[in-house]
Amino acid sequence: MLFSDKDDLIQHLKGCIALANGSAHLENEDKLLGSPLDILVLNSVLNPNSELRGNCRHIIKSVALELGIIPASIQSLYEARGRGENKGYTVPALNIRGLPYEMSRAIFRTAKDTDCGAFIFEIAKSEIGYTLQRPHELMAVILGAGIKERFRGPVFVQGDHFQINPEKFHKDAAKEVNGLKTLINEAISAGFYNIDIDTSTLVTLEPKDVKEQQKLNYEVGAELTSYVREIEPEGITVSVGGEIGEVGKENSNEAELRAYMDNFNEQLAKANPKYKGISKISIQTGTSHGGVPLPDGTVAEVQLDFETLENLSRISREHYHLAGAVQHGASTLPAELFHKFPELETAEIHLATDFQNMIYDSSHFPSDFKKEIYDHLRQTFADEKKPGMTDEQFIYKTRKKGFGPFRSQFWNLSNEIKAEISRELEGKFHFLFDKLNAQKTVQYIKQTEAPRPVSSNLETEINFA
Repeated sequence: MLFSDKDDLIQHLKGCIALANGSAHLENEDKLLGSPLDILVLNSVLNPNSELRGNCRHIIKSVALELGIIPASIQSLYEARGRGENKGYTVPALNIRGLPYEMSRAIFRTAKDTDCGAFIFEIAKSEIGYTLQRPHELMAVILGAGIKERFRGPVFVQGDHFQINPEKFHKDAAKEVNGLKTLINEAISAGFYNIDIDTSTLVTLEPKDVKEQQKLNYEVGAELTSYVREIEPEGITVSVGGEIGEVGKENSNEAELRAYMDNFNEQLAKANPKYKGISKISIQTGTSHGGVPLPDGTVAEVQLDFETLENLSRISREHYHLAGAVQHGASTLPAELFHKFPELETAEIHLATDFQNMIYDSSHFPSDFKKEIYDHLRQTFADEKKPGMTDEQFIYKTRKKGFGPFRSQFWNLSNEIKAEISRELEGKFHFLFDKLNAQKTVQYIKQTEAPRPVSSNLETEINFA
């Protein structure tokens, strides 16, 4: 059901939410939590009228704040981790690609069941492109899911791999950097108070001097971090992550970490000595995003360098007071490895591809719909099929690009199908939260500074709708 006009929206919410003069106030939570909320979230994404989409997002965000569901920065928790005030767990950062409402609801249910407070929703710059989910939209969906599941507390949403394209940078550095600043501004205005800046793509291993290898990485990284500090809302310190090794390339080492951190901190201090630096550091330990598909479509086993992960995480805490190292490209690792991350004091782990795989490979996913998507991929992205690549490998590598073109069909799958897949995802989240020792981390969240609510702005929501 898509609203035809503002009066249709008002009538739909009658008795649930009071709307007046651009404000929205909850009247009956129980009544809202039935189909009215689901339809409101659907319209925040699919309504063809941008003004109606913006109004729906504004209403969702206003009600979420009223209920105590607050977009927040994880900075305070990570600072406490860097001071050694808590340890022994790894924060799961979960990328939202397909079925975002159902997936977010499953994450909130898992968090409530396990008393987990330290968990992150995220979307990468590249994912924003191929899933067609802009920050303001995704934030409304996540907060709508939080309302639906009666969650209360801070909600950490992160811009993952806000990355510099090296070819575009070397062609026109200012244009590429300014483009990323524009995305950062959009994300922060939406409530993404956690941003992973990835300038590791600018690292070059050609110079012998490690400082020269990392030079563009720390210089551009400091410039972008300075920009974050300039525009972050008053009273909020956005948690910024840095990266020293591009995922899928050479494994990171101590010299790189120190060269990056020492010179990054120096550069940032030149911009403003009061600016806070990064809260964590992403490193490369042998993984690759999505894993490496074999000819039959399965994924090759990864030889993850746990010694590097443990060592660099320790150095980043002891010498630079960061939360620790971040592990990317980990969702397709063998299940028996996940307990190692909290044991080695890994600060954060990014998980994405396996959830996508679970959606497509679920026995509940309609086979005719899957065929339609796969046929589209074979036709649209035929030039991405490399010589010797099997069809199974090609589909595995490209099916993430099916979420955007078919997003209306995904949203309009039957409630029964979406509920079954959501339950399967919830089982996976329970496994991960358990192995990462993320349960009962609400206690650590309560010990940190309370999140500062930032009111939704209707005009902004409409402008970005």
